[in-house]
Amino acid sequence: MTASIVGWAHTPFGKFDAETVESLVVKVANEAIADAGIAAGDVDEIVLGHFNAGFSPQDFTASLVLQADPALRFKPATRVENACATGSAAVQQGLRAIQAGAARIVLVVGVEQMTRTPGPEIGKNLLKASYLPEDGDTVGGFAGVFGKIAQGYFQKYGDQSDALALIAAKNHKNGVANPYAQLRKDFGFDFCRSESEKNPYVAGPLKRTDCSLVSDGAAALVLADAETAKSMRKAVNFRATAHAQDFLPMSKRDILQFEGCTVAWQRALEKAGVKLDDLSFVETHDCFTVAELIEYEAMGLTPKGQGARAIKEGWTQKDGKLPVNPSGGLKAKGHPIGATGVSMHVMTAMQLLGQAPEGMQLPNAQLGGIFNMGGAAVANYVSILEPAK
Repeated sequence: MTASIVGWAHTPFGKFDAETVESLVVKVANEAIADAGIAAGDVDEIVLGHFNAGFSPQDFTASLVLQADPALRFKPATRVENACATGSAAVQQGLRAIQAGAARIVLVVGVEQMTRTPGPEIGKNLLKASYLPEDGDTVGGFAGVFGKIAQGYFQKYGDQSDALALIAAKNHKNGVANPYAQLRKDFGFDFCRSESEKNPYVAGPLKRTDCSLVSDGAAALVLADAETAKSMRKAVNFRATAHAQDFLPMSKRDILQFEGCTVAWQRALEKAGVKLDDLSFVETHDCFTVAELIEYEAMGLTPKGQGARAIKEGWTQKDGKLPVNPSGGLKAKGHPIGATGVSMHVMTAMQLLGQAPEGMQLPNAQLGGIFNMGGAAVANYVSILEPAK
């Protein structure tokens, strides 16, 4: 690849009544520029990932990044959106500008503010990432969509409640060491497995601990071309990226297969010239625990229908053969939609340079994989990162 991550910033994820989309954007833009050791005027292009879909009254948000520094005025700035994969769409748009020779340095920002929206409206907004003619009346919003997927999976492969609870418990345990995470509490398997007043069923077989959080937050990256990156104080290289977009209606595909996820992983691994076993860890899109379960299969970690093996046999724990979501994932870290894909790249870059927070850092991480998904396996993005040699 021809580009590197040379700086980053990340707010904590959570509920922030005193913040706005603008204040979150400005904060991470300034911090990422400073982290890269550049001046704002050195930025050639800006890409903002912001889903919105009704969460924020302020739309047309690309120019909010310019509020960070007057030197950003008149720089090209574009907002991109691809549902829950909006952040990775922004990253790949920035990479394309560099690969095309249109920019040497690109500032990528991802942001969302969701918690100011009333509960019923949150469900409506999220359902906009589904195919409304088929799914628009789904009870439970997007959780209802994945509840249907979980029901279908259980019907085909048997009750997987133990596996889902193990995934939830793993990610919550991992999130304790992540200072950026919204929910830093180790709930344990028993709490995640049992229905209770604090852990009720939300949709189908999915309980509250199976669902990612409603979050506010932002993250940012500074990308640079290979030549520029050589002079920077730190650099993480893109070994490969891939994007596979699938049909929006679930009725047009086997929704239990996440075929777009499989295609994106296959393309990225082939471009990188590596196998899944070569990866040190993966940050994957656990919007719901059943998504992580199916993603084990889609990425090629297990055969179809056997994803439970990966979690039950400890493969995806931090000390397993392929740690998955050492950051705590969306489940614990939170899921401010436009920020999520950018956050995944920040967390991965930290790991690869040995700069992850204490307790979250994996030993000798050399190659990191990222899978970010929009909708129900519709927008599928994979990045493979490595430290600059």
